[in-house]
Amino acid sequence: MMSKLKQCGQALALATLIGGYANAGELIINSDASDPAPKAAFAEIIAEFEKEYPDIKVKYNLYDHEAYKTTIRNWLVTSPPDVVHWYAGNRMKAFVDKGLFEDVSDLWQQNDMAADFATAAPAMTIDGKQWGVPYTYYQWGIYYRKDIFEKYDIEEPYLWEELVEASKILKENGVAPIAIGTKYLWTAAGWFDYMNLRVNGLDFHMELMDGKVPYTDPRVVKTMEKWKEMIEPGYFLENHASYSWQEAQPFLYNGEAAMYLIGNFITPNFPDEVKDKMGFFQFPIIDPTVGVAEDAPMDTLHIPAKAKNKEDARKYLAFMARPENQTKINKALLQIPPNKKAKAEDNEFLNKGVAMLGSASGTAQFYDRDTDPAMAKAGMKGFQEFMVHPDRLDKILKGLEKTRQRTFK
Repeated sequence: MMSKLKQCGQALALATLIGGYANAGELIINSDASDPAPKAAFAEIIAEFEKEYPDIKVKYNLYDHEAYKTTIRNWLVTSPPDVVHWYAGNRMKAFVDKGLFEDVSDLWQQNDMAADFATAAPAMTIDGKQWGVPYTYYQWGIYYRKDIFEKYDIEEPYLWEELVEASKILKENGVAPIAIGTKYLWTAAGWFDYMNLRVNGLDFHMELMDGKVPYTDPRVVKTMEKWKEMIEPGYFLENHASYSWQEAQPFLYNGEAAMYLIGNFITPNFPDEVKDKMGFFQFPIIDPTVGVAEDAPMDTLHIPAKAKNKEDARKYLAFMARPENQTKINKALLQIPPNKKAKAEDNEFLNKGVAMLGSASGTAQFYDRDTDPAMAKAGMKGFQEFMVHPDRLDKILKGLEKTRQRTFK
């Protein structure tokens, strides 16, 4: 009998913890940062937070990435924890629009965060208010084989025309200019993001992501026509729809391809024999009058609107915004701290990413984070089809426009 009572008590305690009912001085944080490096890093951060605030006891709950995406919706509506890990862009906006995230503009004002997080601020701002604190992000750009460029006397392209010319030289010499695997679609969306950002700018791009602009708009057509300059001459890896992004990497490493537009998460995969031969450059400029924005997916912290312990939650978000803590967590993640006063790990690619994002006119989160999920699914499928059949452009854009009208009523 005692054993059963004990088991019931433990089950009740667990249910209480998961439900988010905190005792006084208890801060409940739900996170999907469950990989070994971030798990260890956050354990250290939380220990330091508890040392600074001895009256606060943190309950840190870790969840699998995919399960977290589903269950967070249930927590936020019912009995949420006090802090949740999430993402910037449309994924944040979806919860803000439903009244499920707390406005933390006061934290930004009190801690001068608008200056410290100048590049990241647009991704955290909706209706002039800030809804969370970013703690990490990473750059996208073009990773390339320096030795292949040297062999054919190619300089790092700064302008679009230089990228096209470099691709022509490479193809004429039997090298696939651009490695890419579009089997899982999102890599094609990376190309669409950059083409549209460089042709039309960040403000237009975000209006499109928010469903405020038709996909048949002449400005979108202009983006796609410019993209054709790389597609029609065959400058992308042949049969790319058959490869995942990982399966396309060997073409870059064995010298059959020269460039890859991808996120910095690719760098740990570089084989030892080509690691020193890899370089990085910013996606080239298409229109010099357009601000230079970048894709920089960002992970964030938020206070649920129904959280029980918002006072301590605010202390934790302010703590995580500090440059020294952003430095520490990003050293473990091998990513970039959004706080300009923090320091990224001394790494060739991160150093370039920090400089590039620090001077960016703004950042986008990536197509499937910035737009509605239904639109993202159709859009990415359409972009992949366009890369294989550019002659279907008109039909593809009309199809995407129908999806936009259904999705953004």
